[in-house]
Amino acid sequence: MYPFQMKYSCLVFGLCVIFIAHVESRENVRGISPTQQPFYRPARDFRCLDGSQIIPYDRLNDDYCDCGDSSDEPGTSACPNGSFYCANSGYRPNAIPSSRVNDGICDCCDGSDEYSKRKTCENSCIELGRQMREEALKQHQMASEGHKVYAEYCVRGQQAIQEKQTRLVELEKERDELDVKRAELETIKNEAEKPEKEAKDLHNQQWEAQKEKLKEERKRAEALEAFKELDADENNFVSALEIQSHSEFDSDSNGEVSVDEAKKYLEDLDEINFEDFVAKVWDNIKVVYRRPGSEKVEVPDPKEEETTTGPEVTAANEEDEERYYGDDDGEDNEEDDDDDDKEDEQIPRKYDTKKEVEAAEEEIPMPDYDEPTKQLIEVADAARSEFNSIDSQYRNVENEISEIKGLLEFDLGPNKEFYALKGQCFDYTDREYTYSLCPFERAAQRSKHGGAETSLGTWGSWSGPSDSKYASMKYERGQNCWNGPDRSANVIMQCGVTNELVSVAEPNRCEYQFVFNTPAVCSEEPALPEQHIVHEDL
Repeated sequence: MYPFQMKYSCLVFGLCVIFIAHVESRENVRGISPTQQPFYRPARDFRCLDGSQIIPYDRLNDDYCDCGDSSDEPGTSACPNGSFYCANSGYRPNAIPSSRVNDGICDCCDGSDEYSKRKTCENSCIELGRQMREEALKQHQMASEGHKVYAEYCVRGQQAIQEKQTRLVELEKERDELDVKRAELETIKNEAEKPEKEAKDLHNQQWEAQKEKLKEERKRAEALEAFKELDADENNFVSALEIQSHSEFDSDSNGEVSVDEAKKYLEDLDEINFEDFVAKVWDNIKVVYRRPGSEKVEVPDPKEEETTTGPEVTAANEEDEERYYGDDDGEDNEEDDDDDDKEDEQIPRKYDTKKEVEAAEEEIPMPDYDEPTKQLIEVADAARSEFNSIDSQYRNVENEISEIKGLLEFDLGPNKEFYALKGQCFDYTDREYTYSLCPFERAAQRSKHGGAETSLGTWGSWSGPSDSKYASMKYERGQNCWNGPDRSANVIMQCGVTNELVSVAEPNRCEYQFVFNTPAVCSEEPALPEQHIVHEDL
């Protein structure tokens, strides 16, 4: 072989090697992600990814579906279940159904799904990537600020809990001291109340006896006045005929008082004297009897009679007593004191019901205690006041201890970061309702047009998954729904710079979902977002 022929042969061989190498390293198969490219090697036949068959390499993306799993047509719409990979350099890569390839709609931001040029797609990946990175940076800044507030919440909560623990020790010591003093004062109070009670009981017993006497005297005075008025012929007897002259005794309301009606009020007697009248008749007729020409008659105070009418009136009264009571050698009424005289003031003669009669009889006020009893009451009042003051302090300390213990037992997060939410309430208003969330207390809703508040539940527990316990709260046992369950609310906790109730929904009947932003869940310091997201095919 000639030298130039040998050189030519070597050149051709070199070009062949270069061509083969080029074929071996040609562009990646369209529609395949970089991670799947190793399964598509041009130097050999292609095995379907499900292993169902082997086809020549040149039948890949030939717009005919050979493999049952569609793996031979990733870049065409030939297979119904295929998937097309969008590289989207500068943005996020994604996969779309291969049926969307060359359908005239730009699905990939880089336009790679419309390579037939039936539709000219603008490459928007760079702009989308820029927007994505701006949003990621914004979220990073928000999370960073939220984490700073979270750290402050942790410090605040831990300091508050430490203060409460210190305060609890002080209160328990104060309670023990107050308890000793309280017991001493209770003993003093009980000792002072014993003679006070004895003196009061004695006074009340004496007064009850005196009051019964006054009632009897009042009753006799009223009965005497009525008897005198009914005894028209002044023969010291009230007869059935005299009863008939009073229309109020017409029990059947037929316009006249019959003899039988009259005798019924006289215990079936034809006539009755004063003593029997008081004992047997007066209690039954005083609610019926009316003094003619008067709706209400008042008996003047005996004292007034003495001062205004003089001895003659008194003598006349005594004469009346002798006339209707007869001679009486018993106790003299002059022994009654001034308080007894006051009890006879303004006695009504007209009663509409039996209750009014009884009320009139109970109008006699009890006289003041005597001086020794007043002194005992004063001593007991002072002992009670001193005891009550210490007892009130003791109860206040007990209540504060109970509140602090409840707080210390409450789950406020591993670093007490949720302490900052206690005692606060947050509102969210949509088109119809205003919703309220008071963390660790209650959730509620009320109409924007007024009306009562509806309970959506009271604090139940943390309800997040086991690896994220504080991701949500549960509020239970709210107001019952008509023909349904009790209302309840699930509160999803999201990281935010401020505490804000951002949305409320009712995904299921009577089950509400709140979304609440708070720095209290920004526990992790955020990592810096990726500045460049670029995926290029080789």
